[in-house]
Amino acid sequence: MKATIDRFEEDLAVLIVRGEIPTVLHIPEWLLPEDCKEGDILDICISRDVEGTEAAKKRVSDLIEKLKKKSKD
Repeated sequence: MKATIDRFEEDLAVLIVRGEIPTVLHIPEWLLPEDCKEGDILDICISRDVEGTEAAKKRVSDLIEKLKKKSKD
């Protein structure tokens, strides 16, 4: 996905994502590579972290079980 840095507002970068319907994203400036400026084109990749998702589900499930056991005592 390609996006253009339109401008900076305080600590946020305003990006315009290319597509049939342009979309505006506001992201923290610290997420950008160093030395980015208005007009730069960025290549954005978002991927799903399956292992991280499963680990989070397990942590929540374990906490729920722990709470259930505690409430029975």
